[in-house]
Amino acid sequence: MADTRDIVLVTGGSRGIGRAICVSVAATGAAVVVNHVGNLAAAEETVAEIEAAGGTAIAVRGDVASEADVLALFSAIEAFAARIGGRLAAVVNNAGVVDVATRVEDMSAARIERMFRINVFGTMLVAREAVRRLSTRHGGAGGVIVNISSIAARLGSAGQYVDYAAAKAAVDTFTLGLAHEVADEGIRVVGVRPGIVDTEIHASGGQPDRARAMAGHIPMKRPGRPEEIASAVLWLLSPGASYTTGCLLDVSGGR
Repeated sequence: MADTRDIVLVTGGSRGIGRAICVSVAATGAAVVVNHVGNLAAAEETVAEIEAAGGTAIAVRGDVASEADVLALFSAIEAFAARIGGRLAAVVNNAGVVDVATRVEDMSAARIERMFRINVFGTMLVAREAVRRLSTRHGGAGGVIVNISSIAARLGSAGQYVDYAAAKAAVDTFTLGLAHEVADEGIRVVGVRPGIVDTEIHASGGQPDRARAMAGHIPMKRPGRPEEIASAVLWLLSPGASYTTGCLLDVSGGR
């Protein structure tokens, strides 16, 4: 990770946990591709923060739920790599969505499809393209894929986000299966399951104060900070985790 020729892609990297991961990864010396779906201003703020600290980053738009956008994203990474003399070394699948809290019988098919298209299909499409470039089977030099899941995958989120929890459970299963599939091809695949973290994602679900309101249900009695999730991701990306694959790391305050 200390080699400035290493490039790390972080999907959904413009805000919240994604931004914290981008900034933390850049501090190790890696160049960062800050993927965003449409908030260019936020992505550029992330890039500016990295560059102000002496790092290297670019912002690349792309909807991970769109195969065409994912292919274009990886083409942009290849062009970036050629320009700086680097190589893709790791991917952090962070992009994801929630929706307003509701019971299953009130969920529309469109909502459920969106939940799985972004959270599951997007993760799988990005991982597929990463494997095609990282795997020694395809002439790559190996690397790491980190999938950001959620503690909801284990808890179920009854009465709130059962569809989100189910989508993240699919991400967990995908993480384990892919890890076993590419373990002898130089790729480690791992997952991080954050608990309640104080970010803007709760506002997108109509509950901007949810993180603080849920604090009493967390053994540590507080929500997590994006930087705490980023620290876990950094360890999994590091040489210190070189014998770690196919694992799901809970960073959830004890839940």
